[in-house]
Amino acid sequence: MHSPRKSFRIGGFPGKSMPDRGANKLMVPKSLFWRRKLSAAGRKNGRITVPKIRERKGGDPIVSLTAYSAPMASILDPYVDLFIVGDSVGMVFYGMESTLGVTLEMMIGHGAAVVRGSEKACVVVDMPFGSYHESQSQAFRNAAKVMKRTGCDAVKLEGGAEMAETITFLTERGIPVMGHVGLMPQSVNSLGGYRARGRGEAEATKIISDARAVSDAGAFSIVVEGVVEPLARDITNAISVPTIGIGASAECDGQVLVTEDMVGLFNDFTPSFVKRYADLGPAIAKAAAAYGRDVKARRFPADEHCFRVKNNNS
Repeated sequence: MHSPRKSFRIGGFPGKSMPDRGANKLMVPKSLFWRRKLSAAGRKNGRITVPKIRERKGGDPIVSLTAYSAPMASILDPYVDLFIVGDSVGMVFYGMESTLGVTLEMMIGHGAAVVRGSEKACVVVDMPFGSYHESQSQAFRNAAKVMKRTGCDAVKLEGGAEMAETITFLTERGIPVMGHVGLMPQSVNSLGGYRARGRGEAEATKIISDARAVSDAGAFSIVVEGVVEPLARDITNAISVPTIGIGASAECDGQVLVTEDMVGLFNDFTPSFVKRYADLGPAIAKAAAAYGRDVKARRFPADEHCFRVKNNNS
């Protein structure tokens, strides 16, 4: 998945929990810093598993979003079935021009944060560019490292028929794999940009063939990104595992968006396939401006924000 922009992305951490405004309001975590009392095993026992995701083929649509941090994962967790810790973090969080500069250590750090910040959703971590292409042994070594160090449920890798043997190699050794076909950001240089795929018959035939190969190789689900709608529908009907669409079709078995796009955190560019459900960017800017005015006017911190010496005369 990608979020093609040129400006920097700055991650923000909310400070205070929201007050309880009634039973009909959305659930908001009481605290985002870190009140988790469950063991890692306890969290795992309550998670949606890879087999449960696979069983959703043709059933209740799978709700997925990206997440890169523990606070964001904690907020989103009650409402999603699946987190994808995408290499899109390079563009969204680090201000990179593409996903190609993302490292394995970056993915491990963000993947571990999302696992710590969530309890319910299945967590899938992207394998970054260059971490699985050289050989099946390299792919296994790095995928095993990701799973060990993050506690995630599965890894995701891009590619079609050329990656089928690698997917089989991983799945036969206990590493669940999510596939990714269509627009593949790690191949942006060889594909010639971020245009929608599958408009021509030859390209569409190859993409659907790739999806079949990835499914037959043992992937438990496949992201279908940036393809024309009829092709995404045909892929969904042609394979036996769930499709997760992004810029694809409502007929896919689930949908994923980059969370920062979905909540309107950035205003410089919004992909045409994104629906904004909030407009947080201006709200954050407004809050920062108000904070700045209060600091300059010495209205913050006020007495209630300062620590006082206690009188211990008793």
